[in-house]
Amino acid sequence: MDIRVGDVLCMKKPHPCGSTRWQVLRIGADFKLRCQGCGHEVMGARSKFEKSIKKIERTADE
Repeated sequence: MDIRVGDVLCMKKPHPCGSTRWQVLRIGADFKLRCQGCGHEVMGARSKFEKSIKKIERTADE
């Protein structure tokens, strides 16, 4: 998948705060994501997060 730092990922399941949108802060073997609803940051395996992505949102200038 072509995921870049700054992208917003819409996930299949919502975070406990209710938001399904996560901003990508770091990529590599792991992803670091920030919830757009509450600001909670998580790090996890790339393979785990890629399975739960529904849609990738990018800004128009990229």
